[in-house]
Amino acid sequence: MTSLVATAMPRVRRSTMIWLFARQELTLAARSRWTQTFTVVFAVLALAVASAGYVLSGGSGLQDFARTSASLVQLVLLLVPMTALLFGVMTVTPESGTAELLYSQPVSRRTILAGRLLGVFLALVASQAIGFGAAGLVLFARAGEDGLAAFLGVAAGSILLTAVFLSIAGAIGAGDTSARRARNLAVALVVWFVAVVLFDVGALGLASLLPSGPASRLLIVAALINPVDAARTGTLLMVEGTTAFGSASLAFLRVVGGVSGAATWLSVSAVAWIALPLAVATRRIARADV
Repeated sequence: MTSLVATAMPRVRRSTMIWLFARQELTLAARSRWTQTFTVVFAVLALAVASAGYVLSGGSGLQDFARTSASLVQLVLLLVPMTALLFGVMTVTPESGTAELLYSQPVSRRTILAGRLLGVFLALVASQAIGFGAAGLVLFARAGEDGLAAFLGVAAGSILLTAVFLSIAGAIGAGDTSARRARNLAVALVVWFVAVVLFDVGALGLASLLPSGPASRLLIVAALINPVDAARTGTLLMVEGTTAFGSASLAFLRVVGGVSGAATWLSVSAVAWIALPLAVATRRIARADV
């Protein structure tokens, strides 16, 4: 019994310390003009997307939840990864004096890293919740609740992308200080461009040079190894089901064993993209000379 208590005490203490660092980071993020700006911009863009479909077709007013959800997917895929990367890198590369103060505490560096990333994650999720909530309330008042589940699915995909790219940001900047912040921010922008834009262009270009069978397999692998493509596939599956899928995506469903198999494989991909960069970040910060 004594050994069990002794084993449990460090775990409780570490979880408490993680929450303390997370709460501090959440407070700082809530006061930040960058976070406040992101919240406002996200809400405004969500409302703009809700009305864009009717405006472009010559009408006026707002779309319903279902149409808005399909339109919001691309906004989330573009904006959320970039925001998570930039906010995450700025968080894990503190000022030199701040870094010395943080890492001189009688707390493990991985605990500090986990707490700070958790705090930024909660801040970004709260910002997105405000943005989605504001747009959702207006849509509900104007168009009713039809398609609400799809709208919530897009919100869930946005939260998952936030976790993935915050982990990647940790791998980029953990253990560095403000002296290397500019370089790390540049690396983060390159990662965003490759994941969101260049990867799909390269995959589609290569697939166009291959026979249909190998091309389909290439696109299936691409949908699993790129977190943005995995999020897009999973979100569209929640929003529109298989009706939004083309031939390559339908081939993906056949290979993985239908919708349930797709959900399993996409979940594995998301968990891997959260866990592996975090492991890299933990190793980097443990070996850093700060």
